[in-house]
Parts: sequence; structure tokens; C-alpha cells
Amino acid sequence: MAKRDYYEVLGVAKDASDQDIKRAYRKLSKKYHPDINKEPGAEEKFKEVSEAYECLSDAQKRAAYDQYGHAATDPNFRSGGANGGFDGFGGFNGGGFTGGFDDIFNTFFGGGGGRTRNPNAPQRGQDLQYVIDLSFEEAISGKKETLHYHRHGVCKTCNGTGAKPGTSPKTCHKCHGSGVINVEQNTPFGRVMTQTTCDVCHGTGQEITEKCPTCHGTGHVEEQHKVVVTIPAGVEDGHQMRLSGQGEAGKNGGPYGDLYVIFRVAKSDIFERNGSEIYFTLPINFVQAALGDEVEVPTVHGPIKMKIPAGIQSGARLRLNGKGAPKLRGNQNGDQHVTIKVMTPKKLNDEQKEALRAYGKTMGNQVSEEESNFFDKMKRYWNKK
Repeated sequence: MAKRDYYEVLGVAKDASDQDIKRAYRKLSKKYHPDINKEPGAEEKFKEVSEAYECLSDAQKRAAYDQYGHAATDPNFRSGGANGGFDGFGGFNGGGFTGGFDDIFNTFFGGGGGRTRNPNAPQRGQDLQYVIDLSFEEAISGKKETLHYHRHGVCKTCNGTGAKPGTSPKTCHKCHGSGVINVEQNTPFGRVMTQTTCDVCHGTGQEITEKCPTCHGTGHVEEQHKVVVTIPAGVEDGHQMRLSGQGEAGKNGGPYGDLYVIFRVAKSDIFERNGSEIYFTLPINFVQAALGDEVEVPTVHGPIKMKIPAGIQSGARLRLNGKGAPKLRGNQNGDQHVTIKVMTPKKLNDEQKEALRAYGKTMGNQVSEEESNFFDKMKRYWNKK
């Protein structure tokens, strides 16, 4: 299946700003993250979104992609010059040759001008992800948490070389350190020479004759790793934090990858949140609405006293300055918005009814009170018989 356009994957225009691209990625990565979304296909969509963001968030990669399309993401692609710009040239793209002229030449003639990656060059380790579940209150106040997870670390016995202590890897006798070997193949063009990964060193360019007894030649061991995370006050559902160097071990002395911590925040029973702004609905009776009152209102920072002005209407909104969630950038809080909801009593005793009738008379209102319900009427009817 052909790859979808990266802009289409993120749902943004081709002239989208960096912020638009970042915002779209955050929304989609949260929606399709496999630890959150268990629906079939969610993991593949998450990988597709991540791949699109990795390209479009980098200015150089994005420029190359805009010019050459998916061919620009091929590791063997070279933009510019005689070997670049074949994407969309009337038949090469989509037929298996999406990496420019070098890929076509390499496929049939075994190289000849393409740049070969040094198999012994340091390689950065892979990134990892960790999901932290937080209560609504923990996200507001922040906390420290120790994460425990498995990762591949550098073997301490051989220091990552994969060789038995006292020995060292040697240059592969078959590929002579290149990591690839030439193989003759029959093709529609006749017998041609192609390159493939060396079957002795598996592309590393080095041969280990005496393997490390701990890691068995891999240079890595699976380890239980822990790291203390300071969760800032005010994080939201779907926010991510990057912990540098806490991912998988690199190869050939390369650095560790990063750990991306994703926050999953539970909803509150009484509060609604939009960024640093908090929303709360306060029920009051019509006496408080008419005469005003001072009531205790819950906030994310604890209960406080709030004055209700006389004559307030249902649906009116009051603001509590600085009583919202902490802002991640800066030392300020948002506000809490209190929506007033005037409650009408469903049951009144005789004294309360009489008081309301007297109030109605002072207002000059002629109130036609609701008559007794059907069963009361039937009861009075049968009592007359």
C-alpha cells in the first residue's frame, strides 16, 4: 500500500506552521496511542502519525519532502545534482524505486556512486514511551514519581563490545569491514552483481570470535531501570515529557535514546478544565439568588468564601481570579469560573407555601396554583359518595 501524504496524515495544510503541525500531532498521538486506544489498527495509525511528524517537524526534512515527496525519506536518497529529483518522473515513483537514481543503480548493479553508511559508526539508541496515570488533583498539584521499566542497557562485562573480556572484535574476514557482500543474480537484464548484508557479521563489519558470556555477543543486556520524574503542576491529559538519555542503549558507543513520558489524566467529578481555566457549577436556592449570600465554594486549591450578589440570575458566571490550574509556563494560575444554577424546590410545606403566597401578593401577582394531582381529585370524589 502506498504511503499517504504526510500532511494528509496530520490533517494540516501544506503551508501549516510549526505550531499547527505540533498541535495536530499531539491530538492524534493521544487519540491513537496503543496504551490508550485498544481498537484494531490504532497502533499502525500511531506509527503513521509519528513518522509524519518526525519528517514535518524538521525544517530540512520538510523542505526535502516538499520537493521530492516520500523519496526524500529514503536513507539512500540524495537530493539535488544528477542523482536527485526523480520522484514523479513518469513511472519511477510507486514502482518500488522511491529513492532516486542511486537506488535503481544499486538494485541492478550493486552500488556505483551511492554513499555507504559506515556499519561501525556510533548509532543512537531507540526512544521509549511510558504512560503515567494521574488523578485530576495530582495533575493540578504535580508530584514526584519513580518509574520502573525494562530497557536494553550497555553490558557492563564487555562495555558494549560484545567480546569476551581480554579480547576484542576483529574486522570481518568475509566483507572486510564493509558490512555488505557482492552476490551475482540472474535478472531480466542478464547476470548482474548486487549487494546484500554480510551473513557472517550481519552488517556490523566486525566479527566476534569469543563472545561475552553475559550478553552473548550483543553488547546489550535487558535491565530493570528506574528514574525519578518530577511532574510539573498543571500538566494535562495527553501532555508529553522527554527525558534525555533514558531510552534504549545505542550501538557502537552511540548515546542512549530518550524516554517520552505521556500523561493520562482522570476527569474530575465536579470540575471541568480547559487549559489553566477551571469551570464549576454552583447550585443555590431562589432565596440566596434574591437576597444574596456568602457561600463556601470548592476550588482546585481548596474551599474559599465567595459572595453572591443579590438578584443574581440562573446561568450567571462569577470569576475567582487565580483559583484555576497552574500555567506550565510561568508562575501564575488561571481563573475559576463559577456558573450559578438557581434551584427550584420540588416540595414545600404549608408554611413555605403561605410565605410565597404573601410574597406574590406584594408583587401584585395573581398566581393560579397547580391543583391537586389526579389521585387526590379521585380521592375527594369518592369521599363525597
